[in-house]
Amino acid sequence: MRTLIGDISGKVGETVELEGWVDSRRDHGKLIFIDLRDRSGKVQMVALPNHEEAHASATALRPEWVVRVSGTVNARPEKMVNKDEPNGAFEIEISDIAVLAMAKELPFDLASDVNIDTYLDYLPFTLRSEKSRAIFKVQSVITRSVREFFNKEGFTEIQAPKLIGDDAEGGANSFNVEYFGHTAHLAQSPQLYKQIMVGVFERVFAVGNVYRAEKHSTTRHLNEYTSMDIEMGFIKDYGDIMATENAFLKHLEMSLRESCSEEFKLLGSEIPAVPEKIPMMTLREAQILITGETGVDCTKEPDLEPEHERWLCDYAKRTFDSDFIFITDFPTAKRPFYTFRDEKDPVYTKGFDLLFRGVEITTGAQRIHNYDDLIASMKEKGLDPEKFAFYLQAFRSGMPPHGGFGLGLERLTQKMLGLGNVKEATLFPRDINRIDRLLSSTDDNIKN
Repeated sequence: MRTLIGDISGKVGETVELEGWVDSRRDHGKLIFIDLRDRSGKVQMVALPNHEEAHASATALRPEWVVRVSGTVNARPEKMVNKDEPNGAFEIEISDIAVLAMAKELPFDLASDVNIDTYLDYLPFTLRSEKSRAIFKVQSVITRSVREFFNKEGFTEIQAPKLIGDDAEGGANSFNVEYFGHTAHLAQSPQLYKQIMVGVFERVFAVGNVYRAEKHSTTRHLNEYTSMDIEMGFIKDYGDIMATENAFLKHLEMSLRESCSEEFKLLGSEIPAVPEKIPMMTLREAQILITGETGVDCTKEPDLEPEHERWLCDYAKRTFDSDFIFITDFPTAKRPFYTFRDEKDPVYTKGFDLLFRGVEITTGAQRIHNYDDLIASMKEKGLDPEKFAFYLQAFRSGMPPHGGFGLGLERLTQKMLGLGNVKEATLFPRDINRIDRLLSSTDDNIKN
């Protein structure tokens, strides 16, 4: 029966059968040392000359060969133990090796540094690297934490469609798909469907892919990414939504500390300490602050520029010792039709962005829940309510005050781990230049 490497600590002196990949092989005279890895970890093995067949087999092994190994679990002498390796206190004395699959010629050493395009061109191989495995373990814990937290808080997970009709948000930035003689669109978010489902379950969340046909070529943009969306009913205002996201991030911090401390250490990053109450300021307050501190007048801008997001994050770290800051009350003109307006000053919305380590990772808001107000907002934005008739049924049937937010999984992973490019935090990136491999031609009209 197979034993996982992560379970060998309780089997000293026993013979075990391991299966995995050859991570590396080192020859020291007649001794052959092999590092074997499986899903649970890595362990050093040694082939001794007295096990003649196993020793002969070990001389042929190469990195990434898939093998089955039988051997005895030995405790290594204290002076040879590497405290930084989870299984460094043990060594497998090999008695038998069976090769399950040979690797053909490898393009380069997994431990070598390669540029981002080479890394992406060889993803089926490079994803096996220690760094990549660490990145995507962290990402897995993030999605697991979403489900843990929101299920505990009484939310119901839903699956929103990825093919939608004429009510695509921001149609100019949607991908068109031929659909039995009609034009459909790839969903830019589950927004309209999660609002509909508030009328069913009150509290819902979704984790799934979304698509943006934006011609960006930057280190922070993707054309397909994973959106973690929540929507909740019976709120007092958008403060309830921010408080919910704050509580989720506290839960995420705890989960990462329990499960991913070694991965953060390997990647040279720190798990952020989430404040009990994340600091916040309105867009107008932020712009006045930036203008006063930098001398660059941004008070007339409808949104934050990337350099302003970075400045505010630095300010939050210096002033509040927080990697996070909420910016609220964006202009109505810059927010979607369903965003609730400030009752005292309808020029502004009850919406927010969450900034983290230099970038916006969340957009959220209270939503318009009154049918007539929603129709009026659509018309003001130049939208035809008839195209949204399916969605509007929920509001004709009565909807509670509600709101929610969306959080990009890949961007959050990137900033958590201090990665230089969001593509490093994306299993198989899709952007303007790439679907798996580089596309043969691209539009020259790229936003940098």
